[in-house]
Amino acid sequence: MKGKAKKIIKTTLYVLGYALMAVCMLALIFAITTKKDPDGAATIFGKQLRIVRSDSMAENAETDVSDYEIGSLPVKSVLFIDVVPEDKAEADAWYAELKVGDVLTFRYVYGTQVTITHRIIAIAPNETGGYDISLTGDNFAGEYGGMTQKIDTSDEASLNYVIGKVTGHSYTLGVVIYALRTPVGITCIVIVPCLIVIAMEIVRIVGAFRSEKTEKVKEESAKQQNEIEELKRQLAMLQQSVAAPVGSVPAPPVATETATEAKPIEAVPAPAENEKIRAETAPTDETTTESPKENEPIPENDNNDNDQEIPTKTAPTDETTEDREKERLPSAKETERIEQTKDK
Repeated sequence: MKGKAKKIIKTTLYVLGYALMAVCMLALIFAITTKKDPDGAATIFGKQLRIVRSDSMAENAETDVSDYEIGSLPVKSVLFIDVVPEDKAEADAWYAELKVGDVLTFRYVYGTQVTITHRIIAIAPNETGGYDISLTGDNFAGEYGGMTQKIDTSDEASLNYVIGKVTGHSYTLGVVIYALRTPVGITCIVIVPCLIVIAMEIVRIVGAFRSEKTEKVKEESAKQQNEIEELKRQLAMLQQSVAAPVGSVPAPPVATETATEAKPIEAVPAPAENEKIRAETAPTDETTTESPKENEPIPENDNNDNDQEIPTKTAPTDETTEDREKERLPSAKETERIEQTKDK
């Protein structure tokens, strides 16, 4: 639950940071553009942006604007204006869609030409092919309040003409732009985005470092847990082997190796028995056995090949001696014949 809350907070901060950066950049563009324009207007994404400077459209208890698309416009609000098309046919179609209650921004001469934003109170086509539009402010106590302005859209040479229709407004953005139009504000608009970017990068780096550290801790914990489980298993096997009865077969070891077959140990007769057997089986006058002549010289090779190896006698091993003793044991008939010979 804590991890989810942290993720939500982090995402929210990122969204707010990027939104603030976007607002600052938009305000900077607007501030720079309006300073260059003599009329104090800026055009962004096809919309003209202007700031309300008087209270003629401020909220007034005597004027009900709840039924209109555009309500009251407090001072410092930013207006988004849909400009009148330059093509005459498109302009006529644009004027034909206007109605009472719409808010227009227009140029009007009151001694000097000024830019005013008021609400339409009457609109009707005239004989010259244009429209007669009557406008007034919502706040009768404000500047130009209670005064009505009339514009003939068919008079192209008139200094009184419509700039466009107000389609939206933002008081918050207007306050920011007002602040940024000062030298201190322009400095802040450069510093604030940089600080936001730096703060977001620091948060990202710290988060990555913590995540890496958490992963290492998890890996070490898993490794220790595996070692503990292995020790428990070996301890359980040791306890089983200790608790097993004496005559029971012990459990096989954990590590298995290839077992080698042990050679069976042959029974070696005792020395006394060997002497007795040798005495009984000793050769008599009647029974003679041929034995190899140890002192007989080795015949030389006819070819006198000195490179030929001469076989040498090797002492019999214990295994050969045992085999010969077994072969020399007399059978039952031979033993009976030997005893008859002794009697004679």
